[in-house]
Amino acid sequence: MLQGARHEHVEALYNAALELEVEINVIPLRSGNNILDSRLDGIVLPGGESTTMRKASESHGLLSSIFDYVDENPQIPILGTCAGAILLLNPGSGRSAYIDAEVDRNAYGRQRDSFQSLLKIKNLSIPLAINEGKAKAQILEGNHWPLSVNQESKKMDVEEFQGVFIRAPKFTNINSSVQKVVFNQEEVVGLIQKNKLALSFHPELTTDYRFHRWLISKASEKK
Repeated sequence: MLQGARHEHVEALYNAALELEVEINVIPLRSGNNILDSRLDGIVLPGGESTTMRKASESHGLLSSIFDYVDENPQIPILGTCAGAILLLNPGSGRSAYIDAEVDRNAYGRQRDSFQSLLKIKNLSIPLAINEGKAKAQILEGNHWPLSVNQESKKMDVEEFQGVFIRAPKFTNINSSVQKVVFNQEEVVGLIQKNKLALSFHPELTTDYRFHRWLISKASEKK
């Protein structure tokens, strides 16, 4: 993407691949030509600012090309976080939502209202790390370091993890065909429909790669 947490997700994908003992090639998408010249097995729509993403991609034809590719390859798995979740639920340009729900942008408040919370996963199958703890940072673009999240000292349940909400959206009017898979107490903050996963928060991307392991496993199934 031209804007958003792309560096963090690139690093998380490579680290998730190390944990799963598989080889992957992450292709940064900056224009529609990148998609025409590539065969994509999975897509990450990162957090950032959805309006800026739409505007930044206009001259490069990026978002329209991404969604054209998704429409032509409906089995491709997608992980959308925060702004990426907004794009999944509201792709724009007359396209139908990829997850049958509505989204309320910035519903958790402004930048100063950002917070971190312990979240819980339910009914989402994520492969366990084969080489947990052996992942290593791979910063690919410039002097950029991912957003760090404070981890609690106590050992958390395998289904519990930390998430960060920064001008985060909320999901509303969720269709019964959509699975609710991540919760902030009683609030639904993660949705999945078929192979499209939308998270209203930013996952912790320096030590926890569970959602990227999910994406890689789904991409492997597709091959």
